[in-house]
Amino acid sequence: MINETANIYKTANLGKNIKIGAFAEIGNKVIIGDNCSIACGVFIPQNTIIGNNVFIGPHVVFTNDKHAPSRGAWRKLPPTIVGDNTSIGANSTILPNINIGPGAIIGAGSVVTKDVPPHTTVVGNPARLLK
Repeated sequence: MINETANIYKTANLGKNIKIGAFAEIGNKVIIGDNCSIACGVFIPQNTIIGNNVFIGPHVVFTNDKHAPSRGAWRKLPPTIVGDNTSIGANSTILPNINIGPGAIIGAGSVVTKDVPPHTTVVGNPARLLK
């Protein structure tokens, strides 16, 4: 189910059984795997790859440019990759060129500034491993 108010670029590659909430934006050439749930108000720009069975909570923002305005220099950098079976809590911000490992959990409101190892939970600003 894709909400009629979601803005999805025609070049985005969406998997099967996807849910996309109201006012979400899925950018140019974004790749999203199967069985994903993307809540309302989520922003996913170009240079982002989302795996299978991923939950992205309301108002999560992915960024693709650390030093705006770079005038597109970020297109030459590695993509942000979200591994399979990952959960990202509401209002989190994911900086560009980050790898979030499979099975990771990002706590609500976290600011992810560096890679997240598989099967770990991170929380806070900046996001740190939960002990």
